[in-house]
Amino acid sequence: MKLYGGIETGGTKCVCMIAGGPDEVIAESRFSTTTPEETLLKAITFFREQKKIHNLSGLGIGTFGPVDLDPDSATFGYITTTPKPGWANVNLAKRIENELQMPTVIDTDVNAAAMGEYLWGNAGGISPFVYFTIGTGIGMGGLFNGSLMHGLIHPEAGHMILKRDPITDPYAGFCAYHGDCFEGLASGPAIRARWGQSSHTMPDQHPAWKLEANYIAQAMVNTIVLLSPRKIILGGGVMQREHLFPMIQREVVSMLNGYVKSPQILNQIEDFIVPAKLGGRAGVLGSIALAVQAFN
Repeated sequence: MKLYGGIETGGTKCVCMIAGGPDEVIAESRFSTTTPEETLLKAITFFREQKKIHNLSGLGIGTFGPVDLDPDSATFGYITTTPKPGWANVNLAKRIENELQMPTVIDTDVNAAAMGEYLWGNAGGISPFVYFTIGTGIGMGGLFNGSLMHGLIHPEAGHMILKRDPITDPYAGFCAYHGDCFEGLASGPAIRARWGQSSHTMPDQHPAWKLEANYIAQAMVNTIVLLSPRKIILGGGVMQREHLFPMIQREVVSMLNGYVKSPQILNQIEDFIVPAKLGGRAGVLGSIALAVQAFN
């Protein structure tokens, strides 16, 4: 069995793993994302110790962003304009690769999670598909023609602009850059700031969920008409509230209003917009999946 290393560098936690796949996890370590120096030292120490025991075929990194993924750029593998204090312009990929002396691949955490869902999860090898994480932040990744989505930078669909009725929702938005963009209106911090309560503790009957479903459905409709994916997978902490899925699915069908005639929308919406199979391990298993694809 080939083994790979994976690092999920999240905004609040960092997860390191040695695995061959979701059913072949050998070792795992979780710790808070603090300063870059402290966080990277813990990750590097974990893998140095594991390399004494296991032969690793490569390492995948799935990180919060924005991140420079242009191989020809002088700052390839750097985290760039993140609002997370201390993390802007951090040389993530090369630092880890040089310290560990092993082949390394890097992508966004959501693209990594998408690769994990493609290999082992609810994407089922379908392409094109998109994966959204809706939690502390909102991000999108996905595969088109079997390749992860890259372009000018990488998808930043969490910052698409949505309709907000200031009478129904007077909350101006959480995003430091755009105010009431998708992330500014529907992320976990936006829910807490608007309602004074975490999404994890709200009852299913709370009025927050109708508003949340509307914003998520708007974003899904935008994604459907722009990218025409064959499947949409929703993960992240907010989407652990399973009662949201039928609410979102109904809203999407209503908003499309019969314009998209695909049977997947009209008759099988519950199989078109689906939860992530890999759950809370989607990011780190996705990082393993990046390494499997790159170094198998």
